[in-house]
Amino acid sequence: MQYRNEIRAWIRSHEKDMIADLEKLIAVPSVMGASQERAPFGEQPLAALQLMLEKAENYGFSTDNCDNYAGCIRLGDKAELGILAHLDVVPVGEGWKHDPFRMTDDGEKLIGRGTSDDKGPAVAALYAMRAVKELGIPLQSGAELIVGTDEENGSADLAYYTAHRTLPPQVFTPDGDYPVINLEKGMARLELHSDFSDGKSKIVKLRAGEAVNAVPAFAEATLRGVEIEDFLASRQTDYPGVAIGCHVDDSDLLHVTVDGKNAHASTPELGKNALTCLLEILLPVLGDGAQADAVRKLTALFPYGETDGASCGVAASDEISGALTMLMSVMRMDESQFTAKCDTRFPVCVTGEEVSSKFTAAVSPLEAKVLMCDEPHHTDENSPFVQALLRVYEEVTGEKGECLAIGGGTYVHHIEGGVAFGATFPGTDVHMHGAEEFILREHLLLDAEMMALAITEICG
Repeated sequence: MQYRNEIRAWIRSHEKDMIADLEKLIAVPSVMGASQERAPFGEQPLAALQLMLEKAENYGFSTDNCDNYAGCIRLGDKAELGILAHLDVVPVGEGWKHDPFRMTDDGEKLIGRGTSDDKGPAVAALYAMRAVKELGIPLQSGAELIVGTDEENGSADLAYYTAHRTLPPQVFTPDGDYPVINLEKGMARLELHSDFSDGKSKIVKLRAGEAVNAVPAFAEATLRGVEIEDFLASRQTDYPGVAIGCHVDDSDLLHVTVDGKNAHASTPELGKNALTCLLEILLPVLGDGAQADAVRKLTALFPYGETDGASCGVAASDEISGALTMLMSVMRMDESQFTAKCDTRFPVCVTGEEVSSKFTAAVSPLEAKVLMCDEPHHTDENSPFVQALLRVYEEVTGEKGECLAIGGGTYVHHIEGGVAFGATFPGTDVHMHGAEEFILREHLLLDAEMMALAITEICG
């Protein structure tokens, strides 16, 4: 492939600079914050965007800040290719050994929130453009790096950007897996709610989960009127890989904690849901009443370990996109009410309306609300664009390039013809959305190399 050796050498010679830029970007805790007039998703996502655009300008690129929703970094004119990355991150969560916003370089891994999702790939894309630009590689058309600030919470940034700017005709995002993701399941986020008014509640407070699109690794509850001996005696089931703790405080309140295992909502079977485990172990000591009835209903709908939505009546599967997944991921409960959020990923054989209507019927009398619903996304694997990306992957890695179908929604879910190209390599668990998220130094360099070659293949 033309220019491969030159590109590889340039990127390797700029490794320290690339890692230094990533470290500065990781130091910005760009979790969604309170919306303000000048900062639609909070001050920190805006700070990350401003830093990225400033870096690009320092490297000689022209930039465009689209009202602080997203930005564009341009290489050449008349862009044929768009690379779409995001600078916002999910909340930190539990279980970190390192400071999530002070990047740790152990020589092999770069550890920190956003290193793999998606700040690392965004920096790699910037250096891919730098390589093409500074090597003077001739292009027939231009390329754009579009960086957003709201991918983790619904992609309102991209909706705004596409309403005010025009995307290039071919777009990929390094917000998924290699080789190429061309099929993404549909996604629905649902909310459950119930009020209690009979005065029989024993759970004073229950809290689990932060991000709706992640298996909660930790859950905790405080109970009144429950003896610790009764709670311990009520345990009938073992939960391998889950740590359960309990103690009584000075006010005779019982505190119960569950440590599970985090996982992305598209692959909930890889996690251990601390929330559904907590509900199951509390149910035997709750007695009767409206709160106990609600917990009983929830444990029937979301039994610990089930991930296919069968108990909610929504199970479905097909050959090209696989099985539906369903996850209850966030809950807040007190003596008078609870609210929970659920994430489901559904195959192309069903519609969002079918999933939502079946779910609503199954959870009654609990109140259900559809927070968002996206239909599946599918791009033809035989398109010249997809085939060019597969060629690049095969050239650089020496591995077979093939298209993937996933349950996760990538940043191109609403972009016709868009695909995900990386940035997670097969067989690598980067702890995305979990504690100790990382990217391998070598993979960061390969990301930049492959994106630079993609630019030369598509725009050269």
